[in-house]
Amino acid sequence: MMNDSFQDIVTSIMEINKEFLESLTGAGEQMLAQHDQAWREWKRQLATDDQPAWQKLIAAYQQEQLNFWTRLVPESMRRDPDMLESFSQVVDSRFADQEWDENPILQLLKQSYLLASKNLVSMVDALSLPPDEKRKLTFYVKHLLDALAPTNFFMTNPEAIKRAMETGGESLVRGLENLCKDMKLGRLSMTDETAFTLGKNLAATPGAVIYENEIMQLIHYQPTTALVFDRPLLIIPPYINKFYILDLQPHNSFVRYCLDQGYQVFLLSWVNPDQQHSELGWDDYVEKGILAALEVVGNVAGEKKINIVSWCIGGTLLATALAVLESRKKINRIASATFLTTMLDFSDPGDLGVFIDESYLESQEKKASITGFIPGQDLFYSFSLIRANELIWAYVAKSYLQGIDPPPFDILYWNSDPTNQPPKLYSYFMHNMFNGNRLIEPGALRVCGIPIDLGKIKTPTYFLSTINDHIISWRTTFTAGRFLSGSRTFVLGAGGHVAGVINPPGQQKKHYWINGDEGSEPDQWLKTATKVQGSWWTHWSRWLKRRAGKKITAPDQIKTRGRNKTCPGSVAYCLSMVSAR
Repeated sequence: MMNDSFQDIVTSIMEINKEFLESLTGAGEQMLAQHDQAWREWKRQLATDDQPAWQKLIAAYQQEQLNFWTRLVPESMRRDPDMLESFSQVVDSRFADQEWDENPILQLLKQSYLLASKNLVSMVDALSLPPDEKRKLTFYVKHLLDALAPTNFFMTNPEAIKRAMETGGESLVRGLENLCKDMKLGRLSMTDETAFTLGKNLAATPGAVIYENEIMQLIHYQPTTALVFDRPLLIIPPYINKFYILDLQPHNSFVRYCLDQGYQVFLLSWVNPDQQHSELGWDDYVEKGILAALEVVGNVAGEKKINIVSWCIGGTLLATALAVLESRKKINRIASATFLTTMLDFSDPGDLGVFIDESYLESQEKKASITGFIPGQDLFYSFSLIRANELIWAYVAKSYLQGIDPPPFDILYWNSDPTNQPPKLYSYFMHNMFNGNRLIEPGALRVCGIPIDLGKIKTPTYFLSTINDHIISWRTTFTAGRFLSGSRTFVLGAGGHVAGVINPPGQQKKHYWINGDEGSEPDQWLKTATKVQGSWWTHWSRWLKRRAGKKITAPDQIKTRGRNKTCPGSVAYCLSMVSAR
């Protein structure tokens, strides 16, 4: 028999568990109702009695709960070794604090939450829904479950309680201050933003803006070596982000690394659009962006062949620009093209596909018709939802519940500084590529009046994917190079979408994979690939140097040459023009 105190504990936890389950039909209904078909089917099948699969799931859940409670009851509050073994099988960083394993009350709450979460996800999986609808519903159910985790509430977060006792309640005051500060900002703070100043300890590599038009500025960086390769290097970042991710601090600046290898480095910085840019579209970003930059770089470098590096959606844009150059018989100006975590085939956009349905696009386009642009924070929030535990709730628990200020982190500073999008550009990309997947169909898209055929592009290419990419699955980016006809080198880096790219030499435990079976599917490629310790930057640089031309004396100073309008100025000037924060 249980003693009275333990009976009270069990009763309380069961009540919490009951409220947790019921919350899906309360607080969760509004979120799930975003996808009417999935939600209606969810409720219909919940109300259907003749569902053998559901009956088995519910029975299994009830049996697991019964087993859990009965294993805890014997010998009052003493822990059951068998039960602890079941806890140890669950690896979840949210429950890393030892109190979750040592405190019987928290053990009850943790296991009850995990069992209920598992059951609800299984219930969604048992629905007879089209795959896309099931994927959306699963995503939102998991997102709701993440939000309801006991670690997100003060009274059920042992670290928050412990810190409040140690600080005499000061942590609670500090947490409230952090919450108020973020409410004023309109976003969650992920780093100490006072630790960074653009142009001083971020984006501080010496250089100048040598050309500007309505859509971009072109930066030319001062060489750091006496001799440089005569073929210049043009870097194209995503137009949804600020350029300085490629020029963070000296120790992890990709731009600085390239300069130190002897490359002449140019970088395209996209405008941060507002209402006056609402009519800019994909053609403008190709013609006035990439192609205009190539012309200026060619003039500065004496019409030499040019190597190009692109990242993410900047790579998607580059692929269409190369197809335009091919049609115009100017592709021979490009010595090589590097694509970092780039999608060309959008048949499987991963969890991003949850946000890219017609109803979502319609709502975004409706808002943009009023504001004149797609806010950068919208996309930032979508990316955060994909890894909500790491990019939302972990900061809620630390900053608000424990009153701990986030530490300085340059990548997260940049991550919180997104770029707006013109509605015309946004709609073209979303409808034709994300939803329509027309880029890989020869002639299905026209850019700058030219039918796009990726198969005609014979430029040597280097493709990098990252194994823990939460935005674009590496298995999706793995196939990108197969749509082009030139020689391809594929490398799989460690890390995620950003940290896997900003991966300088000298860091311990860094590695990448090369030389897998090129004709195989992604997983087979990885099985046959060679794991190499170190940074992919060094592998890429060796690859690029074979295509970089001969060594010449580095120019003493940067010259501003361009067409239509030259815009001499420092990189700090460029930062001011893109409204960096």
